[in-house]
Amino acid sequence: MKHFETIVLGGGPAGMMATIASAYYGQQTLLIEKNRRLGKKLAGTGGGRCNVTNNGTLDDLIANIPGNGRFLYSVFSQFDNHDIIRFFEEEGVALKVEDHGRVFPKSDKSRTIIEALEKKIKTLGASILTQTEIVAVKKKDDYFHLRSADQEWTCQRLIVTTGGKSYPSTGSTGFGHEIARHFHHHITDLEAAESPILTDFPHKELQGISLDEVTLKLGKREIRHDLLFTHFGLSGPAALRMSSFIKGGERLELDLLPDHSQADLAKLLEANRDKQAKTVFKGLLPERLALFLLKDLADLPIKQIPKADLEQLLTTVKGLQIPVTGKMSLAKSFVTKGGVDLKEINPKTLESKLVPGLHFAGEVMDINAHTGGFNITSALASGWVAGSSISYD
Repeated sequence: MKHFETIVLGGGPAGMMATIASAYYGQQTLLIEKNRRLGKKLAGTGGGRCNVTNNGTLDDLIANIPGNGRFLYSVFSQFDNHDIIRFFEEEGVALKVEDHGRVFPKSDKSRTIIEALEKKIKTLGASILTQTEIVAVKKKDDYFHLRSADQEWTCQRLIVTTGGKSYPSTGSTGFGHEIARHFHHHITDLEAAESPILTDFPHKELQGISLDEVTLKLGKREIRHDLLFTHFGLSGPAALRMSSFIKGGERLELDLLPDHSQADLAKLLEANRDKQAKTVFKGLLPERLALFLLKDLADLPIKQIPKADLEQLLTTVKGLQIPVTGKMSLAKSFVTKGGVDLKEINPKTLESKLVPGLHFAGEVMDINAHTGGFNITSALASGWVAGSSISYD
């Protein structure tokens, strides 16, 4: 049986950063990951480029973490997105900022980020154990006892960073929630977030059309971002962000031209009244979408289209109605909504209020954020705080 002062379970961004912080503060630290390599889910983020953080303000961070973002105020006061940027730059990783404040490695390769984290872990003298699945965790005489199929370990401090239940192929099976339940923690309801939206809409006609900077609305909630029509419904940042508020049965409203008022569009049509409708609308929208909306009016000059039809057309452009049937399952979603109840976690140290020495970080907690670098920011920042909390002892 091997003993470490701190053991971290889960080799995603939260786990890697927790290991770094723990080792930085002098703890003999072991990181255990059941996959062959660390950062399997991280490797696929940002289309394989790894949107490692966002360079927005603190208010931006909180606003883009709809699932209990305010809980992270204390975390971000200790380690925030700008600390993340500084960390990687100090480790020799060149970064760049793209639209909406998204930060990527200049290499456009997620391996650049993963390798920087791995290198730092090794430099600080922490141990990494991969291809090792923990099957049991208990606490006895102030020590945590962990067991795999053929090994056992003990530690004074256990940090659980095993993620949620989304994309189980990456290793996120919900085991961290089982650990939390074993120690009598409450797990809030789990559901998909940052998930593609399923719709009752003519999918085949619009499949593959991407839109920049449109506004998706649900009641009083509005999200302005890019959108993609798919064979099952909607994807892209606007849909993924809206999915946190979707149950099924809602009706979304899509403003295809949010920078133009309906009155402005009416004036534009009048100024081009001698042109064919398809010519005018193809200047405003992707061609297939324009033809889909115009239908049998496409070849008519604007001046020959009845006023009522034009008004209805503009109403549709400014508020295309899209019936929602649901969203993708947890297994096919990017993020898990729900997790270890935050009422039972100290926001300053991320230590359990029920079990001394037990900490949580990342998506295993009841925290979910939007795409755009916010989930990884939450994971890295909470990982650092959980790992460095030994400095408060």
